[in-house]
Amino acid sequence: MKCPFCGHPDTSVIDSRPADDNSSIRRRRVCSACDKRFTTYEKVETIPLIIVKKDKNRETYDRRKLEGGVLRACHKRPVTAAQISQIVDDVETEIFSREEKEIESHVIGELVMEKLKDVDAVAYVRFASVYKDFKDVDTFMDELKKMLK
Repeated sequence: MKCPFCGHPDTSVIDSRPADDNSSIRRRRVCSACDKRFTTYEKVETIPLIIVKKDKNRETYDRRKLEGGVLRACHKRPVTAAQISQIVDDVETEIFSREEKEIESHVIGELVMEKLKDVDAVAYVRFASVYKDFKDVDTFMDELKKMLK
């Protein structure tokens, strides 16, 4: 790190600790040429995740939309807020661990359905009916039959 006072390229870290917001590291440094001290902050650079929709439009990932979809599916079901949060966290962890810049919305939908299937069958069917865009009772019944197997 270059000294902001004298421009010397050689500085040393004398103290490191998490910053107040806990999302960055505060480093106290000293210049080996002029002995002046200064502080730097180190933060992880995040790249926004792009969601590719069914119609090929792209939008940035929004956790609130994912939460909203899961909440609607679980409306008036015996699913706790903690379970909903866990589903969203699990799906989010999965999509970000892929380390891709773009992900198709159907991948997220499949992940949500996989998680809901283990939590509540009715919530799963509700989500699937919107996600898979059931056109008639037959497609709805086909999905129910798959679930019962």
